[in-house]
Amino acid sequence: MGKYPILFIVFSLLTECSNYGQLTFVAKLPKKLDENSGMVHVQDSTVWFIEDSGNANKLFQTNFQGKITRDLEVKGVKNIDWEDLTKDGQNNVYIGDFGNNNGKRKNMVIYKVPNPEIEPGDKIDAEKIIFQYPTVIPGMAPNESTRFDVEALFYKNEHLFLITKNRSERFDGKAMIFKIPAHKGQFIAEFIGEFKTCNKEKSCKVTGATISSDAKKVVLLGNGKLWVFSDFQGDDFSKGNMETIDLKVNTQLEALSFLNDSVLLISDEEKRGTGRNLYRYKLK
Repeated sequence: MGKYPILFIVFSLLTECSNYGQLTFVAKLPKKLDENSGMVHVQDSTVWFIEDSGNANKLFQTNFQGKITRDLEVKGVKNIDWEDLTKDGQNNVYIGDFGNNNGKRKNMVIYKVPNPEIEPGDKIDAEKIIFQYPTVIPGMAPNESTRFDVEALFYKNEHLFLITKNRSERFDGKAMIFKIPAHKGQFIAEFIGEFKTCNKEKSCKVTGATISSDAKKVVLLGNGKLWVFSDFQGDDFSKGNMETIDLKVNTQLEALSFLNDSVLLISDEEKRGTGRNLYRYKLK
């Protein structure tokens, strides 16, 4: 091998190691999680992950050294397009199977599973929360079905809140907020409102969500950005203060969860040899 391939490899490694921007590197995630799409911190020094479309119908527990310590098969369900995780006050975990890239899915589902930390076996039961979007939304044309893709989910006050990714051809930065009851059944999602993230399509699509334990902060994730909402009242958190944080990274950030009320855990997918990392970020 000549010297130039070696130099290229060294340069690539240095680029990977230095491309964290404002994020602090925690661990390289295992190859099995190269398409991680959602995570939630339940307790102690581990985090639970899922992967997106076509991957296993499993929850993966991973420690802060990047090792899978346990996996749980969710019984009797299929991973059509799992996109995010959240939890409630009893540490029940909710799996959002609502990825809808082409806007053609009609029935979405969220799986509610009991606290995975105390599950004794290697499989876990799930309740189904099935929902559809309303047919009429104020100010939106009926042919804008590509706006109904969701990768962001959080729990608050016995309800689940969903934030759309917006795959419309003429990207305008707008994201919609919906909510549904957090229990077994079939529902029409309630439209709460919409807000604008920013104008750049690559970095302004919402790819994840989380809420602080005191429910005073909602944080949304994009590919290189955070949107932090505070001082809000009621369901429409976008009516509060919104702070946009440029993370100074160019990577496919997909998932986030509060570690505590001031520190976030964030992860990305592997893409072109970079990513597949777990990071942390301290809020001001």
